[in-house]
Amino acid sequence: MSRVQFEIEQDEEANVFVASWDDPTGGGITTQARSLSELYDAIQESVRSHFADRPAPREVTLHFKNDPILQLA
Repeated sequence: MSRVQFEIEQDEEANVFVASWDDPTGGGITTQARSLSELYDAIQESVRSHFADRPAPREVTLHFKNDPILQLA
């Protein structure tokens, strides 16, 4: 597997971004974080753990269900 695509949603009530991916061989990954930069780190760690005993994908793409809004101030 060379690429996986995570679906990204923002849970406004919990104030977190949630990333999920369903593994076609069974199981999957779901992780969350309060910021996009934290989410990127959480996805990387989760992918490494999920693929610890088999070849990991070389690329991860993110599909945002809604466009994120970044607060600058």
